[in-house]
Amino acid sequence: MASWAQKRRFMYGGTVVAIILIIVGLWSFKTFYKPPTCFDNIMNGDEQGVDCGGSCQKLCASSFVTPSVAWTSFEPVASGLYNVAAYIINQNITGTAMNVPYHMVLYDNKGVEIVDVPGAVTLPPNRNTLAYIPIVSTGKIPVYRVFFEFTQFPDWKRQADTLGALKITDKRYTEDQSGSSLLVTLANSSVYTIGKFSVYVVLSDAKSNVIGFSKTIVDGVGPHATVTAPFTWPMSHNGAVISEEVLPVVE
Repeated sequence: MASWAQKRRFMYGGTVVAIILIIVGLWSFKTFYKPPTCFDNIMNGDEQGVDCGGSCQKLCASSFVTPSVAWTSFEPVASGLYNVAAYIINQNITGTAMNVPYHMVLYDNKGVEIVDVPGAVTLPPNRNTLAYIPIVSTGKIPVYRVFFEFTQFPDWKRQADTLGALKITDKRYTEDQSGSSLLVTLANSSVYTIGKFSVYVVLSDAKSNVIGFSKTIVDGVGPHATVTAPFTWPMSHNGAVISEEVLPVVE
């Protein structure tokens, strides 16, 4: 039978071993354990896919609606120079995609490609926007059709609409034989300053045909303040403009 001294030595030894194991375990945990992140190329934590969904800012492919293109259009601004645009609908309420690359191809009346122009567009949350390229040169070849295509899938991020407090309070379109203009007044109904944003406009006739479009940049608008966004065209639309759609977006 073991003596009390032997039992005590055994107890002390067991305690020391237990302490060593705890220390080694803690060291191993701190050394080798890596907490889940949204950038480790592993589906872990509360993610719904690899580094997407859950608490990650990036959204999974199954979480967003694919943007759609309602129309493409072109307008001449001078001999052989055109503005071209595509109207993009984004139905994702809290999904935004920054600088999505695309290209627009301009064709002549025989279906022959004139020029292929690359660009990038930001798709703001729950807002429609324009992919807009101004002053495209065609070497004086008349444009008959424009083709639009994304060249990369949008990389969606979770983001709320930052322009919810921005209201369109007035639109004043005028024209004469030398040109046309539109003044859009926007009001900030919040107590916070709205930073720099872009404003696109689309002009349509009585049959809802697109007959003009343009873009301007607003540096910002203060709390409970208003700002005017001006647009001009170097041609008259001959009284055909019936409606003006205004698309403010953060890019």
